[in-house]
Amino acid sequence: MDNAIIRMQNVQKFYGDFQVLKNIDFQITKGEVVCVIGPSGSGKSTFLRCINQLESISSGLITVNNEIAGYRLRGNKLYPLSDSDVARQRRAVGMVFQRFHLFPHKTVMENIIEGPVHVQKRNPAECKQEAIELLKRVGLVNKADSYPTELSGGQQQRVAIARSLAMRPEAMLFDEPTSALDPELVGDVLSTMKDLAKSGTTMIVVTHEIGFCREVADRVIFMDHGSILASGTPEEILDNPQNERIKNFVTAVL
Repeated sequence: MDNAIIRMQNVQKFYGDFQVLKNIDFQITKGEVVCVIGPSGSGKSTFLRCINQLESISSGLITVNNEIAGYRLRGNKLYPLSDSDVARQRRAVGMVFQRFHLFPHKTVMENIIEGPVHVQKRNPAECKQEAIELLKRVGLVNKADSYPTELSGGQQQRVAIARSLAMRPEAMLFDEPTSALDPELVGDVLSTMKDLAKSGTTMIVVTHEIGFCREVADRVIFMDHGSILASGTPEEILDNPQNERIKNFVTAVL
């Protein structure tokens, strides 16, 4: 996988004496969709947050587009990047959370163009036009002037997806994006994510939606107790798991 967009090499993460991630080795290439499954507390969210530098790793190495995340290599020594350089790196990877984190006092359009205009300093008119196209993509073009409180949870999550895409990231991270939604609202969000996957968007999705994994994932990884226990195709991991722990988990969530 020489063309990997994201690489994690022997990544470990501790909170005090508690080890959350253990020797994580992971790669994802452009256009690949990887679903991450496993029990609560297995380190899945921390895995994503370390990629996006919302959490610092304790040891190991993460690279995004062959650039070391959070550090600059001089000689044989790593030096921490400035906050502004970390922020620049972070923009290469979009992240969608369980909660939507939209600005309540801004319209849908204002939420989407906030980052491109004020952070990336792009042309406001071009950003608005791009936002309209993104809203069409997530099925909410008629909600451009609405405020978040006027939207359902599923609609807010689709706006959050459009907002992340507006930053033109190299890859998208989804941290259980449907877990906070009422069951009847889950379908529209998953449909949006399926369309993204089919369009070639590079995606890492932490989810309990096994049907989504089967339909969309190129690869499924199973995490337990901070380790990647197995990695393979949906058929290998979900339909014919060789590991008893994985077999029990898949049976329980179906």
